[in-house]
Amino acid sequence: MERLLTTEEVADLLRIEPVTVRRLVTRGELIGYRIAGEYRFAPEDVEKFVQGQRVTVNIRPGPDHPFAKFTERARKVLTLANEEAHRYNHDGIGTEHVLLALMEEGEGVAARALNLLKLRQDEVRDQIEMLHPAGEHAIEDAQIGMTQHGKASIELAVQEALLLKHHYIGTEHLLLGLIREQEDITDQIFRRSGVTLEKTRTLIKQILAGETATVSEPKRQAES
Repeated sequence: MERLLTTEEVADLLRIEPVTVRRLVTRGELIGYRIAGEYRFAPEDVEKFVQGQRVTVNIRPGPDHPFAKFTERARKVLTLANEEAHRYNHDGIGTEHVLLALMEEGEGVAARALNLLKLRQDEVRDQIEMLHPAGEHAIEDAQIGMTQHGKASIELAVQEALLLKHHYIGTEHLLLGLIREQEDITDQIFRRSGVTLEKTRTLIKQILAGETATVSEPKRQAES
């Protein structure tokens, strides 16, 4: 018998929060089995749900999976971006949703860089709501696709990781990808705020260098 998946595993596969998985079960959209107070899911039931939502997900992502090199924080940002798009009833995840998600995540390199660049989340949200108002009708799909600009920013994030000789894609690369994607909502916001690619790239290098120096010494002492 095939092993049942946990709520957290299903959430990771669908790139949504565990609480959203539980809501899907409650609404009868996803079959879940209550075992010892926790939900468990058969892989075939998850695959049926994915097919019904028109989402392409590998039930057992391996090293060749598109998001295999994304850090946990970067994947969390994409999940939050999906939630931001739903919040505004937008039918695609754009660069503006990713920017809001980077700020909402709050702890990654990108969030720290944005804070040092003096970008305030409430001000950014106000600008986005003016440039891309909320839609009138709720989006029913749990997971929606990315807009053309959104996809382009992800591709540029991968390029930034390669340029920096990093073997992973983190929040810092997602931010750099947003800045490189021009003629879009976030481009207007960055221009108004005086945020440039070179300034941000330099700042990110400084943050990463500081992390390396901070982490190396504790490792020698007590791995703490």
